[in-house]
Amino acid sequence: MTVWSRAVVRWRCSRATNLTHRGLCYNKPSKTDLKVPPAVANLPAGSPASSFKDKGRNVQWVFLGCPGVGKGTYAARLSKLLGVPHIATGDLVRHELSSHGALASQLVDIVNQGKLISDEIIIDLLSKRLEAGEAKGEAGFILDGFPRTIHQAEILEGVTDIDLVINLKLREDALIAKCLGRRICSECGGNYNVACIDIKGDGDKTRMYMPPLLPPPHCENKLITRSDDTEDVVKERLRIYHETSRPVEDFYRRRGKLLEFDLPGGIPESWPKLLQALNIYDDEDKKSAAA
Repeated sequence: MTVWSRAVVRWRCSRATNLTHRGLCYNKPSKTDLKVPPAVANLPAGSPASSFKDKGRNVQWVFLGCPGVGKGTYAARLSKLLGVPHIATGDLVRHELSSHGALASQLVDIVNQGKLISDEIIIDLLSKRLEAGEAKGEAGFILDGFPRTIHQAEILEGVTDIDLVINLKLREDALIAKCLGRRICSECGGNYNVACIDIKGDGDKTRMYMPPLLPPPHCENKLITRSDDTEDVVKERLRIYHETSRPVEDFYRRRGKLLEFDLPGGIPESWPKLLQALNIYDDEDKKSAAA
């Protein structure tokens, strides 16, 4: 049996037989199986973020968007706010690369050339991550970086019910600048960005300002650049995304699950507007802004 087949079998079987853990179920759980996160328990019916509430389980969301748009940043924030795990396939790949296992050498060439990793590999890594989460009693998820192709979307559709797909959008010149400015702390793994993006308005486009996300002093001398964050590789990733992943947007749009969100600027400007689009109130964020 191929890696792909084993992964799909494991994925289907784990959901068919373990309905009370993550909400990642092949069969629907009852409303008493899983708890709705307090932060969104009282959302009005019909709002984007309340779609999961009537189904009696935690959120099962997907983040779409070009490489470098900030899927990981916003997915991680929502993950913390809603109390569900943030699962980024990019992180799964980087973890596998750092393991120096049999798969790592194969992944190095793919990643450094900016190519898409095969469905077989992605599904296998994702299946392992979900199995590990099951052991910890995780419920619900926010997926980041998956699905990227129609094939992947169809597989996901066959094993679980996605509630909402958030499609983050950002102008391409800002995307390239963001990718080239990304830095990672080699010690703590923190993600930062040294780029200060200030693009003047042109025609119907307004000025866009995105300040750098600088590291704390103890990380300043430990920053490294991802091997695939070069201009040629970034442009190749964007080209591949436009060819293979945009149809995924149409896939979810036809199902009435797509929420398109144009990022107006950096995190301070975009985060409250994203919450507003999702009809979510972040009490802690309001307190921080007022302090």
